[in-house]
Amino acid sequence: MFDRLRKDIRAVMERDPAAKSVLEVVLCYPGLHAVLMHRLAHGFFRRGWFVIARLISQFARFITGIEIHPGARIGEGFFIDHGSGVVIGETAEIGDNVTVYQGVTLGGTGKEKGKRHPTIGNNVMISAGAKVLGSFTVGDNVRIGAGSVVLKAVPSDCTVVGVPGKIVVMDGHKVDPRQAPGEVNLRHDQLPDPVTDVLVCMHKSIERLEKRVRELEDQNLQLAGLRREELTGCRERCFLKDGDL
Repeated sequence: MFDRLRKDIRAVMERDPAAKSVLEVVLCYPGLHAVLMHRLAHGFFRRGWFVIARLISQFARFITGIEIHPGARIGEGFFIDHGSGVVIGETAEIGDNVTVYQGVTLGGTGKEKGKRHPTIGNNVMISAGAKVLGSFTVGDNVRIGAGSVVLKAVPSDCTVVGVPGKIVVMDGHKVDPRQAPGEVNLRHDQLPDPVTDVLVCMHKSIERLEKRVRELEDQNLQLAGLRREELTGCRERCFLKDGDL
């Protein structure tokens, strides 16, 4: 128990540059408080003392703003940064060295019984406001961008962003959107944006089409023996002006 506690404290000290001392972490970090109370509640839950387990989890929610169902399984080195609005469902499973930011939800998508929440691998970083919904697995060394909504399984060593979540980096290489799809990386400010990539591609395609249209117009004008300036003047004369009707 004390070994796990040391690992949880060490995780905070390593991943939060604002942490100045162990005493500050122990006394002032709601993410650590929520994890410690969850481990206590989970022990009661495993022994079938469900009401006591839920009371502990509700008390933890009241004082930290973090809701972790006592049935959730959480590995070592779990770090919740800030933590307000974090929700972790009953059948969620979280590996070792996972980092979660405020507003994250590990939730289900229906009323079915049994396994209905995600399984998170080791060394995963889930950014602020991300939602991981459903019974599937998120592999090891995965980064999930802020505000993303993940609805299907994610292989290891990937970066996921968007709504719904799309894999944009796999094994350290950027994923072409036309293709089929130990250390925790916390740089969630350096994630690619697939929407911007698509808009840039569309802009380049439009520019190519406009250039081609102008070339075809010039060819037709040459065949007709006209200049572009003459065509423009003709168009202006053809437009109805105010008061013509």
